[in-house]
Amino acid sequence: MKVSLTQTSFCFILCLLFSISVAAQRTVSGTITDELTGEPLIGANILLPATNTGTVTDYNGAYSLEVPEGVTEMVISYTGYSDVTIDLAANPSNVIDLQLSAGELLDEVVVIGYGTVKKEDATGAITAINSEDFNKGLLTSPQELLAGKVAGVQITTGNAPGDGAVIRIRGGSSLKASNDPLIVIDGIPIDNGEISGSRNILNVVNPNDIETFTVLKDASATAIYGSRASNGVILITTKKGSLGKKVQVNYSGSFSVSNPVETVDVLNAAEYRTLINEQFPEGHPARDLLGNSDTDWQEEIYQNPVGQDHSLSFSGGIADILPYRASVGYTNKDGLLKTDNFQRTTVGLNLSPGFMDNTLQVNVNFKGMFIKNRFANRDAIGNAAVFDPTQPIFSGNDNFGGYYAWLDGPTGNPNTLANKNPIALLEQKDDQSDVNRFITNMSIDYRFPFLPELRANLNLGYDVSNGDGTVNIPTIAAFNFNAVNGGGTDNRYEQTRKNELLEFYLNYVKDFGVHRLDVMGGYSWQRNFFDKFERNSDVAGTPAETVVIEDSGELFLLSLFGRVNYTFQDKYLFTFTLRRDGSSRFSPDNRWGLFPAAAFAYKIMENQSGFVNSLKVRVGYGVTGQQEIGNFYQYLPTYTVGLDNANQQFGDGFTQTLRPEEYDANIKWEETTTYNIGLDYSLYNDRIYGSLEYYIRRTEDLLNRIPVPAGTNLSNFIDTNIGDLENRGVEFSVNVIPVQKKDFNWDVGFNITANTNEITNLTATDDPDYQGIQIGGISGGIGNTVQIHSVGFPASSFFLYEQVYDESGAPIEGLYVDSNGDGVIDAGDLQRIENPTPDVFLGLNSTVSWRNFDFSFSARSNLGGYVYNNIQSNNTNFAGLYDATNYLTNVHSDINRIGLENPQFLSDLYLQDGSFFRVDFISVGYNLSDLFNKQNRVNISLTVQNPILISDYSGLDPEIFFTGGVDNREVFTGIDNNIYPRARTFVLGLNANF
Repeated sequence: MKVSLTQTSFCFILCLLFSISVAAQRTVSGTITDELTGEPLIGANILLPATNTGTVTDYNGAYSLEVPEGVTEMVISYTGYSDVTIDLAANPSNVIDLQLSAGELLDEVVVIGYGTVKKEDATGAITAINSEDFNKGLLTSPQELLAGKVAGVQITTGNAPGDGAVIRIRGGSSLKASNDPLIVIDGIPIDNGEISGSRNILNVVNPNDIETFTVLKDASATAIYGSRASNGVILITTKKGSLGKKVQVNYSGSFSVSNPVETVDVLNAAEYRTLINEQFPEGHPARDLLGNSDTDWQEEIYQNPVGQDHSLSFSGGIADILPYRASVGYTNKDGLLKTDNFQRTTVGLNLSPGFMDNTLQVNVNFKGMFIKNRFANRDAIGNAAVFDPTQPIFSGNDNFGGYYAWLDGPTGNPNTLANKNPIALLEQKDDQSDVNRFITNMSIDYRFPFLPELRANLNLGYDVSNGDGTVNIPTIAAFNFNAVNGGGTDNRYEQTRKNELLEFYLNYVKDFGVHRLDVMGGYSWQRNFFDKFERNSDVAGTPAETVVIEDSGELFLLSLFGRVNYTFQDKYLFTFTLRRDGSSRFSPDNRWGLFPAAAFAYKIMENQSGFVNSLKVRVGYGVTGQQEIGNFYQYLPTYTVGLDNANQQFGDGFTQTLRPEEYDANIKWEETTTYNIGLDYSLYNDRIYGSLEYYIRRTEDLLNRIPVPAGTNLSNFIDTNIGDLENRGVEFSVNVIPVQKKDFNWDVGFNITANTNEITNLTATDDPDYQGIQIGGISGGIGNTVQIHSVGFPASSFFLYEQVYDESGAPIEGLYVDSNGDGVIDAGDLQRIENPTPDVFLGLNSTVSWRNFDFSFSARSNLGGYVYNNIQSNNTNFAGLYDATNYLTNVHSDINRIGLENPQFLSDLYLQDGSFFRVDFISVGYNLSDLFNKQNRVNISLTVQNPILISDYSGLDPEIFFTGGVDNREVFTGIDNNIYPRARTFVLGLNANF
């Protein structure tokens, strides 16, 4: 058939006109479903931002939308799911089906203060960890999930069940104020104050309910929180429900058994008898005190504790409008130390409905915690290491409850100076508490229909906690004996804390061609309140032995804050942040502070193919504050009512007195200025990715306790703002996916941090003779300290004599290096020797999955950092074997090697390298999904926690953690003094989703 030129031309013109009409208007259709279940998502929003028009999916999840000419972007959103943007220009197909994922995808979006940001658009030092990457095992506190996972973050957990943890982000920025980061749970900043009777302020959150941790490390990321952010910020986001799903049921349970890894190496009964007979001649009273028993006191006080943890959750959607998630959890764990027990019940509820085509989104969170504690008497730990192993647990008579006790010969009463029976300490002290806490908040987010780029957010929060407890010791307890009034203990306490929050902000986001503008501004009001009561007395309630303390206070924090994010050509990123805080902690003259920050990022490269996929450099600067200084009213002259047992006699009567407290009218918050430069990278099809950071943190106006001239204040010392501290560090993190196949996957994460700190100023004027502030109290002697804060040295440097040794390497008793060369060994020869902070710390984790099997582990290491072995310094001298008041003390097995007659507490002989490598857990799991359909998953696992510790430190554990001081805010590190030991724990776990 012959076709003419005219016919061909006519057909060509028709095709051209048809093509033009298609280009002018295009119909896109498809189906939106849930990624996990495949269920259709009803009512999902499909929006064309350029025209502000769109549609919603029908009952089958289907949609159809006319797309005008020139429109190249389509956004699909659904409450509880991550938004997805479709590039229509790059997707010529008119049928676009999509599966949405629940929650915020960490590889796309990270949570920041008052909003979210795409990960590739972040300008600050931010690290996000999701639930799939958490540490495993029977973990009762949220802090345990994160240990070793983030560069620049050190987490040292307590060892008793339910214990808290010390968290340090890029080193400590303070000497006396708190070094704890600000923790924000679902938008509510948590008060770091301790709750009476509680082990851990974060026990309110069940670890199984947590979806993500986001750690904000540099000031450009944290400055939005102003006066509370000098130590970093940790954002905790809990899990939510999703529409379009059938009811999802999840059960997670675990059972555990633990055992002590190691105990203090002391002499057994036979070795002790030999030593006593060697050291004391026949007829010496020490020989007569030896018993006939063979008691391993440490074996007696420790047990192989069991534990269990159960969590059940229900999630889904009601009537296609109300996503929900409800959960309940129960934990019951015994401690290594007998009588130690922790029981917790948690409840959680999240509702996240959307109204008016999802322009109005509401998020309601509720968390409840009910805890019962039985605290073991930790005095038993130290006494078990020193109690005579030749003595029995029970004396054979009914005195003092039948427990053996050292007696005062002339009276037959207990020797109050002697070591105490460790088992009696545990069994005769009943220390219990009940702690309840509730956190609830509601956030309302509204997008204005007439201006969809603008949204308003209102967040209302309420956090209330109550702790009460009792401590009871019977009068028959030898360790609490009092011949005058009968002794014993009858203590009780109660405390209530409240935290109220109101925050409102407006957020405007708009694209102008190659420009993108994201502007946020808001207001915050927060009130913290506490009310505390304590009554400490003997059993008889003797007035002279009774102390009643009642205290209450409140703190207000008002803030204005704002942030501007500007992006040019999706390559140049600018962030400007400003917050103005006003705190009632300080006087009107010092009440308000301004905390600015700025950051810039440049996307050097973004390629989907090739070896280098992305490179982004970031620089940041910012100022943050620290207002956790303990006393709410430290700027005011205050008076404390004298105790009932300290009344002053005037004539024939007694008058209750008022005691003036020290104060500083000009006290203010500490301020930390941070400089940060970072590089984010992704290589080899995103199978190698991570970041490199360098930072400098300078803290000014350090809260410092200094001496003052007599008469200038009501005390010889005062807490005031004098001093500067500097931290410098480098962080490197890398995540590698060596193998990524259908049935076999392997990923490895590694991070390493080097941090140094130096005190640069401690006095108002230069004083070369000022040694510093001696800290680090130890057991032994009176008022001995082994650490010091000094200018030019790291905080908490050890302050000791340098020991001199003989030719065989044995220490020469009482002989030290004359460091100042004056020919006399005195306090002037004490030297600043090492410090407890590691020079380098690192984390390593890996997961391997093959078909239905998975294997994972996580490890940490500290390199450098020293520990003062206070157990050795107390118990490696022959003079401590026998006391003139007629009792014996066991000693450390190193006594023959060290061979000192008298204690040498200030010798660096007891200072040891605390470097270690620790495997936190090893876990093996098996997925039983083959026995069920795809929507049901069951996994069983076996986990060993704390299986391996490699260290040259001679004590039990070089990783030291304990707290003290007001509200337990002071954290002491580097001094090993009868610390609660870590256990090795075997955990059988079951996780089921239906």
